[in-house]
Amino acid sequence: MESAPKLAVNCSILFTELPLLQRPSAARSAGFEAVEFWWPFDSALPGDAEVDAFERAIRDAGVQLVGLNFAAGDMPGGDRGLVSWPQRSLEFRDNIAVTLGIGERLGCLAFNALYGNRVEGVWPEAQDQLGAENLALAATAAGSIGGTVLVEPVSGADRYPLLTAADAVNVIDRVVRESGVTSLGLLADLYHLTVNGDDVSRAIATYADRIAHVQIADAPGRNEPGTGKIPIDQYFEELRAVGYDGWIGLEYKPSAATTESFDWIHRTD
Repeated sequence: MESAPKLAVNCSILFTELPLLQRPSAARSAGFEAVEFWWPFDSALPGDAEVDAFERAIRDAGVQLVGLNFAAGDMPGGDRGLVSWPQRSLEFRDNIAVTLGIGERLGCLAFNALYGNRVEGVWPEAQDQLGAENLALAATAAGSIGGTVLVEPVSGADRYPLLTAADAVNVIDRVVRESGVTSLGLLADLYHLTVNGDDVSRAIATYADRIAHVQIADAPGRNEPGTGKIPIDQYFEELRAVGYDGWIGLEYKPSAATTESFDWIHRTD
């Protein structure tokens, strides 16, 4: 490889043997300069003390926060975002200011808005209209601080409607078309795209100018690269070839100890 990719540790899925606020420091000790998180609080509207403690943990660790999810509901329970969920739309809207406030104070400019599962008794068209409206609100606010709202295809959730890169880009295009807001981008998670049967190389080539963030894990298993069959090095080269030089989030479940799961990095330097 010509140069090492910029790797960030997703502290919501790695270093889970430690309390959440100790994980940024552990990532720094392991040699990483950047981290990302799913929504790190139990509530979409955490108290000031919780937010301050989270921000302090990032600063004290000496790492850069490069990705943060908006509140997405009960992820372990199967929720996958609030954006298109009518009953929780106001919760998402209230969460926008909290999420972007954290981002602004910590210099984070990438915010993942999980689209939400299909809801029984609600027309998909109605959910998509709501989703477009809420993404426009979030992207307008993110754009005001120079940030980008990410839209992500996801696997492993039967009712989640965005499965391919094209699905996500279609949503982004709708928001741009209907609202004129342009501060949105594709989160290309190579694991999710592979599991969902997307052509990853084609997605990279086709949507090169839309990819705003990348995440990786191997498949099957969602463990570290080298444990499955995804040609990670090949995709890194393809991303570089189309001009992507942004962060790549390590969003995998370590097959053994977290620190041992980084051994593959030294083999690709």
